Amino acid sequence: MENLRVRVTEGAEARELFPGDWRLSLPAGKANVYRWGQLDDYIHLPRSAFLWRPPIKLALSARVSAHQVPGTWGFGFWNDPFNVSAGIGGTRRRLPVLPNCTWFFYASPDNYLALHDSHPAQGFLAATFSSPLIPPFLLAAGLPVLPLLAMAPAARIFRRFLRSFVKESAALLDVDVTVLHSYQLDWDAGEVRFLVDGEPRFKTPVSPVGRLGLVMWIDNQFAAFPPDGRLRFGSLENPEPVWLELSEISVHE
Repeated sequence: MENLRVRVTEGAEARELFPGDWRLSLPAGKANVYRWGQLDDYIHLPRSAFLWRPPIKLALSARVSAHQVPGTWGFGFWNDPFNVSAGIGGTRRRLPVLPNCTWFFYASPDNYLALHDSHPAQGFLAATFSSPLIPPFLLAAGLPVLPLLAMAPAARIFRRFLRSFVKESAALLDVDVTVLHSYQLDWDAGEVRFLVDGEPRFKTPVSPVGRLGLVMWIDNQFAAFPPDGRLRFGSLENPEPVWLELSEISVHE
């Protein structure tokens, strides 16, 4: 993967064990300090130039250091919807947009990353989000209402409102993630298929739209927008060092 770039916070490490085989490692540390290691191919690009559109397949092998890692980790495609870095650290300036993504995604119990109450919101998931391509400047018109999200009743209304724009689909996967498995994600315009060790595990007609970037990461972050409307986010304690190993990474039609 010639286009992959490395991003890590202080103390984290992205090490190429062998050509094409990577270990993303986070040190032990206290809460409220963000720790993050990532490989991606979009850091320097505007969203209009992200590399991937359907039909496309992602295949790789992966394992993680523990069954429950504080924070999130995963691999797949997304549109980096919430980037507000303003170019800090060499990243491209991008305003927030609605999410479009398809990925294998782990979320620790502090997270709640589902808009529909019946969908799984934690654990190891096969998941997709599909949203209309609304220009960021139009979304910015809604910024004055964001402070209202601090009030649970208003946040619950907003959460229901988002469902009319953001489609989502997810399945909880019964996989021992500490053992090396092969993962495949087949992204077509009208369907996404998830396979583990060559066996189909989940299929959904909810397919993201627009151009997406490849991302593989591990971090100690949590975000929760649960049914009670209590919006929460932050960084968790890592009692022990954690890592995600990735190998045999390929993207092809």
